Amino acid sequence: MSDEKVFVASPEAKSKAKTFRIIAFIAWLLAIGGQIYAIFNLIGNDTMTWLIVAIVVILILAITGNLLWKKANRLDPASEKNKTKFFIQNQLGAIMSVLAFLPLVILIFTNKDLDGKTKGIAGTVAVVAMLIAGVTGVDFNPPSIEQYTEEINQQTEVLKEINLDNDNVYWARAGNRYHVYEDCQYIANRAGVSNGSVKESWEKKGISTLCKVCEKKARKANTLTE
Repeated sequence: MSDEKVFVASPEAKSKAKTFRIIAFIAWLLAIGGQIYAIFNLIGNDTMTWLIVAIVVILILAITGNLLWKKANRLDPASEKNKTKFFIQNQLGAIMSVLAFLPLVILIFTNKDLDGKTKGIAGTVAVVAMLIAGVTGVDFNPPSIEQYTEEINQQTEVLKEINLDNDNVYWARAGNRYHVYEDCQYIANRAGVSNGSVKESWEKKGISTLCKVCEKKARKANTLTE
């Protein structure tokens, strides 16, 4: 096997991540647009029901953007070397979620024309929605190029141990594990089986887990040859 392999997102992963990010930005912009509409048209005692409906719609859009952005970051992660970029890229969902709600929350509670009941109900709903959106936007375990590189090389070392120094694995189009043996029961005779190094399985499919059946078979084979 070669020495340390540095993770680089494949063109396919980068393309998919770009698509996810574009859709995420569209969702966030629609959420902010919904907030602007609510600010100018729905903050009132007679429109509280519609204001709450708008808040729910903004929440759905914000969460959609957050989840897609996280998926994109797992396909094409940032490097930890640039701390500012790394933080912004991984926590952008939380930032955008706050932007989609905070002005609305402030204006609800500071509007002198709203009665106490409207402020209490609509304000509480808006605050809770902002917190939910913010939490879904936070990445508590953000991926990084360095993390992926470390895990790829750890998995490669596992293969050194169990598979006679052979860095060739297989993975299926719909699977979430890589396999040491092409005839493994989980991928045998299945369409869309690819093969390559552990590094390639990460770059092309994001797979980081070895099939337990293959691992058991490989360890048994190594024991018999000792």
